[in-house]
Amino acid sequence: MGKLKGPASALLRRTIIVSSIVTALTAAGPVSAEPQAVAELFTSQGCSSCPPADRLVEKMVNTRDDVLALVLPVDYWDYLGWKDTLARPAYSARQRAYAARRGDRSVYTPQIVVNGDEHVVGSNKAAVGSALKRAAPFTAHVSLKASDMAIEATVDGALPKGAHMATVLFLRVKDHKKVAIGRGENAGATVNYVNVVRSLQPIGMWDGKTETFRMPKSELIRSGDERCAVLIQLEDDEGPGQIIGAAILDMPPHS
Repeated sequence: MGKLKGPASALLRRTIIVSSIVTALTAAGPVSAEPQAVAELFTSQGCSSCPPADRLVEKMVNTRDDVLALVLPVDYWDYLGWKDTLARPAYSARQRAYAARRGDRSVYTPQIVVNGDEHVVGSNKAAVGSALKRAAPFTAHVSLKASDMAIEATVDGALPKGAHMATVLFLRVKDHKKVAIGRGENAGATVNYVNVVRSLQPIGMWDGKTETFRMPKSELIRSGDERCAVLIQLEDDEGPGQIIGAAILDMPPHS
């Protein structure tokens, strides 16, 4: 067969280039999303005021790529007749630590904390939107990817003035969980939770230089959680403070 010439040859070259790019991207695996703000919702299945906030976060997750909305169920309402099936004592402690740092001792549900700093009523759409607009821009940039054996988080950018180190937090995240509530204030309701944090653990400290942090991918596979996230957060002896960077990664099935 003779060689293609003219327009046919150019078209073939373009087709080969596009095919190569698609193949390379596919081989690289899933690509992480880097939001511009983090909204942590402290919620409870035993709180009658929480379902509207749960729905607001669900809408944010589905419509806003610029916000990483996370659900952290707390356990301090369990005595009201229904034990929250997703709650972790660590999330109640995290919420209290935020309040102690702010100095207002304001711990309630539903509460949204934006970038580890400002808190608002989690069901108040206008207040949440305003807090997100006021949030300080991130100074750290995070890129997440999955390799054969690990989840890799590459962090660069800069620390805020006066900060010397920041904690790198790794989160396992359940993309959605539907819960039928049998007792308590929400008895008979079925609530759909999204971006539920299943674990939150420090994996290192970042000093402002470009650095890659790794977690075993096997842990995410064993847990069955579909997403993972990384937060870069200032922290001291008083507890967690300002979040200065974040990323989230969707894991492909059976990766």
